[in-house]
Amino acid sequence: MNTEFYTLDEIRDQANLWQDTYNRYEENKEELNKFLKEIYDKHGKVRVIFTGAGTSQYVGDTILPELKNHSNKYEFFSIGTTDIVANPKEFLINEPTILVSFARSGNSPESVAACDKAQEEIDDLYQVVITCAKEGKLAQRSRKDDNTFLFLLNEKTNDRGFAMTSSFTDMSLAALLTFDKKNDKEKEEITKDIINAAKDLISREEEIEAITKKYDYERVVYTGSGSLGGLTREAQLKILELTAGEIATVFDTSMGFRHGPKSFINDKTMFFNFVSNDDYTAQYDKDILNEVKADEVAVSTIAITTRDLEFDSFKVNSKAPDGYLAIVYIIFAQFFACYTAIKVGNDVDNPSKSHTVNRVVKGVTIH
Repeated sequence: MNTEFYTLDEIRDQANLWQDTYNRYEENKEELNKFLKEIYDKHGKVRVIFTGAGTSQYVGDTILPELKNHSNKYEFFSIGTTDIVANPKEFLINEPTILVSFARSGNSPESVAACDKAQEEIDDLYQVVITCAKEGKLAQRSRKDDNTFLFLLNEKTNDRGFAMTSSFTDMSLAALLTFDKKNDKEKEEITKDIINAAKDLISREEEIEAITKKYDYERVVYTGSGSLGGLTREAQLKILELTAGEIATVFDTSMGFRHGPKSFINDKTMFFNFVSNDDYTAQYDKDILNEVKADEVAVSTIAITTRDLEFDSFKVNSKAPDGYLAIVYIIFAQFFACYTAIKVGNDVDNPSKSHTVNRVVKGVTIH
């Protein structure tokens, strides 16, 4: 087993860091809840925009379905900083808004510019910054603004490797704990559940490495529904980033995949589905798995699932709702991406051979 890459070590450490993130939420929840309550009491219904760029945007995409129908206080949206900066008048409405910025470093040009654009367009703007870097620009700005709450994560979540791994899962957990209307006991139980599930998954790293060695593949597909559909974009990005594009990728929802994207599958394709913990939704996940397997084109069809299924599966032991389950499932995709990169001979920690893609985005002009 390869142990020389920062990225692999950071994937392995996630369950421990989730406990730290939960502890930080517990330590700050009284002040955080007071901050949010004052906004709600003043304005009533409030728009909440989750924002970030790349993987940081996919945090919002993943947790949005979990939160969208579980709050009577907020109207949730997930909008990338890249969209906000390029088209602020299309995406920002002058209504009471909490802008929730996800940022590993907090130094991406779009991250700072999105906050500036929001301040220009929205009179009653409040911000929650969830970041991994205490010295980053977003963290520094937050400390100077009474209308901003800074949720600072453990510095170990500021991944040393190129790919966002722990930063993604810890920012996701922090936001779920912050905005989910579940009571404190439920949040504690769910956090324990996913930590235990992640520890078990991480202990089976060699099984995931073995999958990459077993099959001859040049393409990878991830599908899922709801929060797990949001997760597919992050899962495929890990492959794309770490192999520097040598492995082609597609992502889609379980039902949407039939509508054109299915033509991507050939006899060099690995097909994965993140199966929902919701019984109704899981029917559609199983349908696409059965359909792709019956087509007998893909080299392999694998379910990432908590259920006992009749086809190839990687079993995860969790009863968590899908928004929380997503941050367990992504560990499989992170390991799979790392070992796929190793298989094609790429540097996991510094995957861009051309050096045209950087850990912190460069070359952005803010107009």
